[in-house]
Amino acid sequence: MYPIIKREIASFFAGPIGYLVIAVFLVINGLFLWVFPGNYNILDAGFADLSAFFELAPWVLLFLIPAVTMRSFSDELKMGTLELLLTKPISVRSIVLGKYFGAITLIIIAIVPTLLYVLTISQLGNPEGNWDGGSTLGSYIGLLFLVIAYAAIGVFSSTLSENQIVAFIIAVFLCFALFYGFEGLAGLISEFPIENFGMKAHFDSVARGVIDTRDVIYFLSIALVFIGLTVLRLKKS
Repeated sequence: MYPIIKREIASFFAGPIGYLVIAVFLVINGLFLWVFPGNYNILDAGFADLSAFFELAPWVLLFLIPAVTMRSFSDELKMGTLELLLTKPISVRSIVLGKYFGAITLIIIAIVPTLLYVLTISQLGNPEGNWDGGSTLGSYIGLLFLVIAYAAIGVFSSTLSENQIVAFIIAVFLCFALFYGFEGLAGLISEFPIENFGMKAHFDSVARGVIDTRDVIYFLSIALVFIGLTVLRLKKS
């Protein structure tokens, strides 16, 4: 598995993909949080907190992670190298996990520089250092759980088509449906709390700074289900 992870990370940074993903994530968030006027602008809000960042980041990642994972197996299918990869003395599960953790590593590298935002709001606080550390830590943990779930969905989607654009669209659709779809349906079907089936409700719960076992199990279950589906898909191919 580890050679696959190294191979994936090396391939990301051997070309422009890795640098582009990191740059796009940081630039989009930076522009909305510090430059563009509006609801997400921290300076306009007058409050020293990162709630705007944690509202925006899940939507940016919803497109960014599928862009990273769309080539995971689509490329192998298109180039005809999947069969060669499967003949190597390594299990299908290890191949899937290698590509999965490679994608997660790249996204985490993209998120790490945003810790500078924490230092910034700490300096902006009145008095200095007056910010909600518990909520911020919880929100970062929530982002990590989202990355874990989105990446699993993206890797699975890449096995459904040898066309990377098709794989990207499928991944975006599935991520959106699981993140916000149930929240949207809850407004139409108010009799049942179906929003609890969506990732947004669990992300919001973790972002409040309280790590509930149910939220952890939910995100890990999503990841395990899609990783399992990916393994089954490859074994049948």
